[in-house]
Amino acid sequence: MKEPILSWLLNALKSSVGKKFVMGGTGLFLCFFLVVHLGGNLLLYVSADAYNHYAHALHANVAFLILAEVLLYLAFAGHLLLAYATVTENLAARPIAYGHPRKSKVPGRVANFAGLTPDSTMAITGAIVLFFIIVHVADFKFEIGWSEIEKAEPFTKAKVILGSMSRKVIYLIGSLVLGVHVSHGLASAFQSLGFNHPKYTPIIKKTAMVFSLVVAVGFGSFAAWGGRTFAAGAASADSAATAPESGDHTHEHPHPPEPAKTP
Repeated sequence: MKEPILSWLLNALKSSVGKKFVMGGTGLFLCFFLVVHLGGNLLLYVSADAYNHYAHALHANVAFLILAEVLLYLAFAGHLLLAYATVTENLAARPIAYGHPRKSKVPGRVANFAGLTPDSTMAITGAIVLFFIIVHVADFKFEIGWSEIEKAEPFTKAKVILGSMSRKVIYLIGSLVLGVHVSHGLASAFQSLGFNHPKYTPIIKKTAMVFSLVVAVGFGSFAAWGGRTFAAGAASADSAATAPESGDHTHEHPHPPEPAKTP
């Protein structure tokens, strides 16, 4: 039973339609992961305790974490390999001489600068996103080059890593490019899976644009985070509200001495 299924999968991956279908499925799965990952990371803005509790609870469920990571790595590897295969096949089938203007795949849109539009630069943005992910995994999972945070709490680790100027630049650019990549990738994934209808396609494209903005702004905001939390802000506001104003201080003046009584 396993051999026919494996044979069918391999045959499907040999066709362009099969490759696009698998790329669309893995792309949607990765977009779903982005939503979950962003939601968890937004707890950095809530409080250190909230983020630490989330991180510890996630890593406490070892079986779930291993399963999730295996599925994630398989989806990412499959998406990456199929993307590479698709790009090489497209270049071989439609070679474009250097210096010639390239048209966008979207009807009515013409690239003005070497084809730099989301749909025609998926390979470029994908390569940048790959570098961004490698740096991110090396920082937060393997802590390569961060020996000073080896035993620190998750919130402290995030604060130290994201406080590095080099990481601020990498994470900001990576997040913006990721937003550009998914702005076309999400809509293309639905199309590859057969969701291509005049009634729903415009909605899907608008949803993809909103999603890309959320991804770019959400992940990019951590580059300028600086460790500030709403809880800390609320505590500061409460302290300021309860502190007496400078004009309200009352000063006790000593009573003037009573005149001495004469005998």
